[in-house]
Order: sequence, then structure tokens, then C-alpha cells
Amino acid sequence: MRKSTALLFCLIVSVACIVCACDQDQYIEIHIPEPSRPPVVERAYVGGEVSIPGIYSLYPEDTLQDLVQAAGGLKNDHGAKTGYIIITSDGFLDEPQKVDINRAPSWLLQAIPGIGAVTAEAIIEYRTQHGAFRHIREITNVTGIGQATFDNIAGMITVADLPG
Repeated sequence: MRKSTALLFCLIVSVACIVCACDQDQYIEIHIPEPSRPPVVERAYVGGEVSIPGIYSLYPEDTLQDLVQAAGGLKNDHGAKTGYIIITSDGFLDEPQKVDINRAPSWLLQAIPGIGAVTAEAIIEYRTQHGAFRHIREITNVTGIGQATFDNIAGMITVADLPG
């Protein structure tokens, strides 16, 4: 009987302490830190047989596979020339990124100054009918692109990722 009385007394004291603590207007502030990535260590150019060649952030924990995935993965999972993946960080930031006129969709072609929606579609139609551009100068064969336009955009376009 003494044990059950002592246990009941402890229970009553505990409940009383909890009730007293709840009556007081004390708030506990809880801070939940926002998840964050470590700072970018470097930036790298990823090109070759990837879907979206370009410049990507490189974090300390990144692997080569992470960089390839950031670039949209391989162009063709079944037949990509995996030996033709370019990953470099040497001096690529000194030059602006160029638009590959053999691969660029309409919206990207329209980002080139002087190329509107109609001309972008004409570029796509030309490469569909005649195959890949072999040299950037070939773009002057597209209706709407003359020598003056070519002179203005020559430094912004490439055929580096020639489909093969």
C-alpha cells in the first residue's frame, strides 16, 4: 500500500508541476536551419555528347556523373560516344558561351541578337532539309540571314557539336 501511495503522490506532484509550467507564459523558440548547399568551389564547362552543353556549378561533393546529369545526361543513352564528354574549367569563362546552330531549339536561336522567331524557324527548317551545318558561314544560306547579320552573330554561334 505504501508503494502505491508513494507512486500516486509522485504522479500528482508531476502532474501539478506540468500544469504549473503550462500556466506560465513561457515560450521556447525553435530555430530550424534552412538546408543549404556548400559554396560553389568552381564552375566547369560540360560539353560533347551531353544534351545541354554549358557552364555548371561544381560543388565539393560532385562527381563526374553529377556534372553529366546537370548537363541533361547523355544525348543518346544507347549510342552516345561517352569518350566525347568534355569537362573543363580552364579559361572557359574568358569567352562567352556560343549557341550551337546544329542543336539549338528555336527559343535559344532567338536569344541571338538579330534572330527572331521567323528566322529561328528558318534555321531549323534549313538544317532539317539540308543536314547539319558544317561551318558557321553556311548559316548565310538560310533565308533572312545575309552577310551583315552573319558579321554581327559570327562570334556568338558555333557548330562545335556537329552531329555524327
